[in-house]
Amino acid sequence: MSAPPRQKRLTPSDIAALKNQRPIVSLTAYTTPMARLMDAHCDLLLVGDSLGMVLYGLDTTVGVTLEMMIAHGQAVLRGVTRACVIVDMPFGSYQESREQAFRNAARIMKETGCDGVKLEGGTEMADTVAFLVERGIPVLGHVGLMPQQVNTSGGYRSKGHDDAEADKVRRDASAIAQAGAFALVIEGTVEPLAREISQRLACPTIGIGASPACDGQILVSDDMLGLFNDFKPRFVKHYAELANVISKAIETYASEVKARQFPGPEHTFKPRGRS
Repeated sequence: MSAPPRQKRLTPSDIAALKNQRPIVSLTAYTTPMARLMDAHCDLLLVGDSLGMVLYGLDTTVGVTLEMMIAHGQAVLRGVTRACVIVDMPFGSYQESREQAFRNAARIMKETGCDGVKLEGGTEMADTVAFLVERGIPVLGHVGLMPQQVNTSGGYRSKGHDDAEADKVRRDASAIAQAGAFALVIEGTVEPLAREISQRLACPTIGIGASPACDGQILVSDDMLGLFNDFKPRFVKHYAELANVISKAIETYASEVKARQFPGPEHTFKPRGRS
């Protein structure tokens, strides 16, 4: 009997084709087990450089390395059969030149098997995006609040509150779309502006702290699952409160170990030949 045909993963072109069809479902993914759980429900999984803060306890994403992104990209791809997988290019891996960006993007794709890369930036990165796309590397853009620029942008604050700032986000979005990005993340941008950009661009937009009118939505999975009790951005909805569940489970485990209630007989191995 022949093996069943292998399911084809969604491609960046498939994601782009969802514009004006239905909303794009996206989440961040960093590990194989979580990718397996998300795969059936998400169109796009982003191996985000947010892993630096979520998994490694860094204060910002600036300290994330190319090696970290590749290792987690490989882990996520092991758990995926359906979703399109995009890997973030970390700070310092693409800003120097378009040639540097190509070398590192090609390395990410070769070593992980991902479907494309994401990079932050607007008009200043348009030439780089076009250079990558022309050479066969699909690019997911990212404008508005750009976490890799936190040290020069005055911190994590929403964008588009005055005319000059709004015009910059508009120009950034248009430049990256025209450069050939298959889709565009709009982060931390005031709702009317994110709505306007989404309606104007030919490529789909994926919002995070932007607008329900975006062509899709993405959240950091650990935020959405309620794994952090001490931090909840305005744009995050907790679909579960796993921090409380995990904390209670660990508390119960610790109590049972101290009371010698765990392990019980059913959790131990008996010598062979004895019932």
